[in-house]
Amino acid sequence: MSQQRHGSTPGNTGAVPAFPDLPEATIARLPEYLRALHNLAESGSETVSSEGLAAAAGVNSAKLRKDLSHLGSYGTRGVGYDVALLVDQIEYILGLDQRRAVALVGVGNLGHALAGYDGFASRGFRIVALFDSDAEQVGKPLGDLTVRHIDELGMAVVEEGITIGVIATPAGAAQAVADDLVAAGVTSILNFAPCVLSVPAGVDVRKVDLAIELQILSFHEHRKASLTAIPGGRSAQPGNQEAVGS
Repeated sequence: MSQQRHGSTPGNTGAVPAFPDLPEATIARLPEYLRALHNLAESGSETVSSEGLAAAAGVNSAKLRKDLSHLGSYGTRGVGYDVALLVDQIEYILGLDQRRAVALVGVGNLGHALAGYDGFASRGFRIVALFDSDAEQVGKPLGDLTVRHIDELGMAVVEEGITIGVIATPAGAAQAVADDLVAAGVTSILNFAPCVLSVPAGVDVRKVDLAIELQILSFHEHRKASLTAIPGGRSAQPGNQEAVGS
């Protein structure tokens, strides 16, 4: 996916000279590297080897070095990567050098949990508005916010500068909510509803379906059980198991 640079590059030496055209797989791994780097910084580490960072992020070191080379980060032989500099580079690429305003639509059980999650703020995101169409939910306080009616979405997007919307509604309501978000000017959507959304070009959608993840794990459990049932099949010992993930 072709991407264009917006804003200024970091001022540190070794900053990314231009916004790179990154493979989707690399983009998906950058947040894992960033989380590992933050943990290293909190523990007092100033540098980290590619092997150490790869282990902390759960990838192999060759893949990590290739990913970071897209950012212009090659590390220093015998020293490794500067943790603070690499944090700055990755945060710039992910657009985390500015705090993102987020709208959450649907304040049922899942919506309540998302609205109360402290981890968003530490990653550069602020949930600035909560919406629902249920009259029993509208007007209720939730944390520092009050649940607003979905009809106020367009006004809130303008007032708060919202560009990201989170959908935590039942599947039957999700497409209408996505349409409302797009009409209001939201260009990125995180969808927790178990359905496929139709959006126009220029709108990015990420889908989180916990039931699908459990079904994938069920497949691997089924496969392991089948292998142990076959004469001469692989024994399900801990040393023979592989991590499952994207």
